[in-house]
Amino acid sequence: MTTDTLAHETASLLAGFGILPETLTEGDFSVASPIDGGRIAAVRRHRREDLDGMIAAAERAFLTWRAVPPPRRGELVRLYAEELRQHKAPLGRLVSIEAGKILEEGQGEVQEMIDICDFAVGLSRQLYGKVIASERPGHRMLESWHPLGPVAIITAFNFPVAVWSWNAALALVCGDPLIWKPSDKTPLCALACNALLGRAIARFGDMPDELRRGLSQVAIGGAELGEALADDRRVPLVSATGSTRMGAIVGPRVAQRFGRTLLELGGNNGMIVAASADLDLALRAILFAAVGTAGQRCTSLRRLFVHEDIADMLVPRLRRAYGQVRIGNPLEPGTLVGPLIGEAAFTAMQQALAEAKRDGGRVFGGERVLAEKWPDAYYVRPALVEMQEQSDVVRRETFAPILYVMRYRELDAAIATHNAVPQGLASSIFTTDLREAELFTSAIGSDCGIVNVNIGPSGAEIGGAFGGEKETGGGREAGSDSWKAYMRRMTTTINYSRDLPLAQGIRFEVDAGI
Repeated sequence: MTTDTLAHETASLLAGFGILPETLTEGDFSVASPIDGGRIAAVRRHRREDLDGMIAAAERAFLTWRAVPPPRRGELVRLYAEELRQHKAPLGRLVSIEAGKILEEGQGEVQEMIDICDFAVGLSRQLYGKVIASERPGHRMLESWHPLGPVAIITAFNFPVAVWSWNAALALVCGDPLIWKPSDKTPLCALACNALLGRAIARFGDMPDELRRGLSQVAIGGAELGEALADDRRVPLVSATGSTRMGAIVGPRVAQRFGRTLLELGGNNGMIVAASADLDLALRAILFAAVGTAGQRCTSLRRLFVHEDIADMLVPRLRRAYGQVRIGNPLEPGTLVGPLIGEAAFTAMQQALAEAKRDGGRVFGGERVLAEKWPDAYYVRPALVEMQEQSDVVRRETFAPILYVMRYRELDAAIATHNAVPQGLASSIFTTDLREAELFTSAIGSDCGIVNVNIGPSGAEIGGAFGGEKETGGGREAGSDSWKAYMRRMTTTINYSRDLPLAQGIRFEVDAGI
């Protein structure tokens, strides 16, 4: 497959979503495919003045959209899910071309979009408040939730469509317009998703022009657009997914203006394999979690703690399994590992492996492959690194397929080491001992936002709240009560009596004849 072939297929896919060919050739923002490193499009870069107009349009749309009943807003999301079902195959393929994921993972990401839309449609009839008992006779207290305003969604390259949908589907039913700043590595996926949403909007029925134009917009560009969204007081919520470094910039800037953030940042995810574990089950879980998406998931498995009694059985089997992983073009059937997103990711991986060696680690794999076939792309063999201890390089997240393997004797010590990293996203334990499982999921166990038993740390379902603690940012997306982040809370007290008793029994009387 040549770059020209990829570019032609990309244009054909986007044309199927209603995007004109000139949109992909007349811009100043070059888009490359990690499959071969070649350019597949050149789209228009938005400037700060463009973004200012987008925010103003979102403000105008909000004034109308907030008054639409939530179940009616849910109808738009239902229509969008229909569009996604109809276009699942081409959109999933576009994800594979632009992000380098294997086809199955590209399709799976679109399925996540469909699932969260279905969840949000039901949610549109369940934005429940509370009735609260009042201490005052003749009074009623209640808590209700109202639309918040324009929501900025900043996404990363590794999940170019699913993470946006987690935010977008919920924000739409909650009454909020969207401004999407995708990764500068995957803008085409954003244009495709927005075009499909435009089709759903067209089917939605009578909609004022200001709502049609401002309900969902895409801003293509670099970090300067993210900074502008973080600084703008007209954007009450900034949901940002990416590196811890990015979150450390966005968070304080939004907080300075008393805005809200929903941060989904780095993950240095660990798994403990206990002596009682089902090793066949653990082996399959380790392989998928560590090498899937070329180790470029925020929930990828990066640290493996194996009990001393079984390490000599598990680790050799793991090496053999690594040797059987097929690396290559993600569009070809049978491929399990596609390319890294680019040269910077490859360089970071090699630097981490060199540091691990200096720390006494034994490295298996990690070398570049297929360079003769695709000199401008970066395919690597997943690396397995046996470490004596959790050194500094292990405590850092390297966004690449590196799995550090360490041995342990006591579970308490393994949990303490597991928790001794700045990140706190996902974790898991493999054990058939109920006490070990309960300990790991207890208050004195894993300190992560996602804690699994006998499944790996990656592959979360949308029904649960997704996110983590510490430098992972503390945000929660997708299921459970994550919808509350996109709304403002109102507490109301209604006095239906003819008296005016004060709270806490306070008496504040004056002469009524004054």
